[in-house]
Amino acid sequence: MGELARVGIALDEDLLAEFDELIRRKQYGNRSEAIRDLIRAELVAEDWTENRVVVGTITLLYDHHVRELSGALTHKQHESEAQVLSSLHVHLDDRHCLEVIVVKGKSRKVRELADGLIGTRGVLHGKLTATAAAIHLSHEHEHEHDHDHPHVEERPRVPRKAQAVARRRPRGARAR
Repeated sequence: MGELARVGIALDEDLLAEFDELIRRKQYGNRSEAIRDLIRAELVAEDWTENRVVVGTITLLYDHHVRELSGALTHKQHESEAQVLSSLHVHLDDRHCLEVIVVKGKSRKVRELADGLIGTRGVLHGKLTATAAAIHLSHEHEHEHDHDHPHVEERPRVPRKAQAVARRRPRGARAR
């Protein structure tokens, strides 16, 4: 984060009273924190509409007794041009599962993946949450090398034929 800059703004008293109520409900420590969050939210929203590289989550609630649903969901994730970074799978009861999938990629590809997963037969509810634009992620960390490379890269495309071969290979078997 850079140096803090002080700014002044003029607001209608009624609007300010509504804003202060929002700050209280959302438990911000002060107006500055709330304004910073509003600015960040707008920057993230713009990146999602401009088809930039973004990060988000896809949350799915589904009935795991629906035939071939788990396989279909996994297949769609593997086939997507959006990169699945991680997923969390929770068994809620004897019939329902919750899955949270962390994704990164061009916003259109992330939306396509989310729409495809949410629209799959057996998915009871789903939601895409636009969390951050990758360009706005913090870049402060330690390195053991010179820093002249980007940390947000497009995932290399693996030809579909190679993907199909990898899926047919038994677990633990090596490629030739």
